Amino acid sequence: MWNLFFVAGILAGGWVAVHVLGNPAPVKVDARLVLEMRGYGVQGFGDLMPAGLFNWGALATLKGWLLMVMGGFLVGFGTRYAGGCTSGHTIMGLSTLQWPSLVATTCFMAGGFVMANWLLPIILKL
Repeated sequence: MWNLFFVAGILAGGWVAVHVLGNPAPVKVDARLVLEMRGYGVQGFGDLMPAGLFNWGALATLKGWLLMVMGGFLVGFGTRYAGGCTSGHTIMGLSTLQWPSLVATTCFMAGGFVMANWLLPIILKL
């Protein structure tokens, strides 16, 4: 029975987030980031995710496959290999002073830095 209340709460919370707390203004992306991404051939910055990267047509390309399919695989593999997700290790593990969570969080941060600053530009040039 509690599952029904849980699902109802999710639906009600989603409705409140969109209709009561939602911001109708378009997403504003920093001009420097737009300029850099356009240099890689990425277009469409009106939504939360660039339409030039996140659409069904882009999935059929090598770039889209690397970003979505391989990225999802690596997230799942890393979560299983580390024994938990970024939120679990960072919020719960660090708050209880767990050494493995400190190591995992440090590796998550280092991996994110390497991906965002070194590997993503290479993939976007494909």
